[in-house]
Amino acid sequence: MNSIAIFFYAGACAGESIPDYGDAFISGSISDARTLLPLLASDSASSGVSGMIFNGLVKYDKDIILTGDLAENWEIKDGGLTIIFHLRKNVRWHDGHPFTAADVEFTFKKFIDPDVKTAYSGDFERVKSLDILDEYTIKVTYKEPFAPGLASWGMPIIPKHLLEKQDLNRSSFQRNPVGTGPYIFKVWKPQEKIELVANPDYFEKKPYISRYISRVISDESTMFLELQTQGVDSSGLTPLQFARQTDTPFFQASYRKFRFPSFGYTYLGYNLNSKKFQDIRVRKALNYAVDKQEIIDMILLGLGRVSTGPFLPDSWAYNSRVAPVEFNPFHARALLAEAGWKDINKDGWLEKNGEVFEFTILTNQGNEERIKVAEIIQKRLQEIGVRVKIKVIEWSVFLSNYIDKRSFEAVLLGWSLAYDPDNFDIWHSSKMREGEFNFIGYSNKEVDDLLVKARSTFDQEKRKEYYHSIHAIIYDEQPCMFLYVPDSLSVVHSRFQGIKPAPLGIGYNFIQWWVPKEKQRYKIAISVN
Repeated sequence: MNSIAIFFYAGACAGESIPDYGDAFISGSISDARTLLPLLASDSASSGVSGMIFNGLVKYDKDIILTGDLAENWEIKDGGLTIIFHLRKNVRWHDGHPFTAADVEFTFKKFIDPDVKTAYSGDFERVKSLDILDEYTIKVTYKEPFAPGLASWGMPIIPKHLLEKQDLNRSSFQRNPVGTGPYIFKVWKPQEKIELVANPDYFEKKPYISRYISRVISDESTMFLELQTQGVDSSGLTPLQFARQTDTPFFQASYRKFRFPSFGYTYLGYNLNSKKFQDIRVRKALNYAVDKQEIIDMILLGLGRVSTGPFLPDSWAYNSRVAPVEFNPFHARALLAEAGWKDINKDGWLEKNGEVFEFTILTNQGNEERIKVAEIIQKRLQEIGVRVKIKVIEWSVFLSNYIDKRSFEAVLLGWSLAYDPDNFDIWHSSKMREGEFNFIGYSNKEVDDLLVKARSTFDQEKRKEYYHSIHAIIYDEQPCMFLYVPDSLSVVHSRFQGIKPAPLGIGYNFIQWWVPKEKQRYKIAISVN
């Protein structure tokens, strides 16, 4: 990632002083977590909270450079085929049990266990062997060079002593987790809140903020009201809220606003098992029929960029030669006619073999931006004779009943991407099992081969060539309608000190955030209803 973070803030920065302990940080989330077991946490709500509870062997620092987490350091040998991790000593799980190499080995085995419904197995299937050299030393040997190998060990480690005799897919641990991280799980009230408390024995240091609370607030307008009454300390903002509604003396005094280039994109994904979407001419036609810049201007107020595929403009893997197609409804109609979709009875709707071309877009409840985007898509496709319905579904039901079961025609969603451009788990044809990420059912042998080649070399120029080819092929085939890369917009209450914006964002140093005693709002106990 080459971009420098952009940030705006309201409120004064504190001078150098000794931080105080105490207070609570209350974040707002439009959806509840599904699980707090990291291997199964494939949604942002789950991974966001579980990231406060668990650690990986490595993590990214503020400048997006890999550094140690549960591993103090490591050695890379044999041209990248071997990584030897030297683990931290005297780290304990939240129940007091010592963390050792046995936990890493156990976690690895669960990642590659075919009975565990994890979306993250792809990286670990490349491991030839994992050997425990001693209680705090692990040797990982790969079958062949694997460029994302080191970064993949940022996946959280789970406790062997609590889980080795359990079925991870059904374990009560999913709602009562025990980690090694800076915060300890306290309570989960479904569809209401998850509350964590500071870990006094955290190996880096005890966090200054005593409690971390994720409140479930199911729609953005209610979330904004909570910001106005200071019922939450942080949340994402819509473009309208960021650009206009927070430009008031109250918000300037009470909150700091942040804007960063996001590392994700929004897309309309087709179920490629559906006959109507199996014809590439149909998918290309729909792409011509929707004006992406119109969406960015109207819904994002210009705070975003047009997406052209599975890589982002700030990534070295991005192929700048892949240009977005121009908005052209006439060409869209011509392609659909080629595919056999014509307005035979002149009622305004395209038909083929007596069937009207219609489908339903599913998206998640609480995200007004996506709902408005779906409405623009609906309008534009109606203009070329395609009938679109929109269905909005609560997040956990959406994932469990529709995404996991592949029970949809089209979905409007977003991908948050890793900093390494390896996206094998999203696009490779082997990753279509329940709980995995290729739920649209994309399959292309050339892309499969390129994905494997790209992750099998450490030569970044060669990797770039492979990813540029992948980018071009996927955009040409349009398994998704790639819409836009939104800016990341958020707000944090101004009483919090220690926030230091960097290329990684702001949350990387959360254990360093603090509130002066005289500004603390939650002194002893806190109850959020």
